[in-house]
Amino acid sequence: MPKHEFSVDMTCEGCSNAVTRVLNKLGGVQFEIDLPNKKVCIDSEHSVDTLLATLKKTGKSASYLGEK
Repeated sequence: MPKHEFSVDMTCEGCSNAVTRVLNKLGGVQFEIDLPNKKVCIDSEHSVDTLLATLKKTGKSASYLGEK
């Protein structure tokens, strides 16, 4: 599965919990959250657009950094 890295404006555990919630709801993803560096690394067959739209549902600004 391709591994994608995203920058998400997370400042606390609540933010990372919101990211966890939306990604688990999407399904078909494995991910790691790096809160201090505000990065989320996702293994998924979903398109980058789908993953980015899902991350933006948290209300945080998110951007695609590239494949890892």
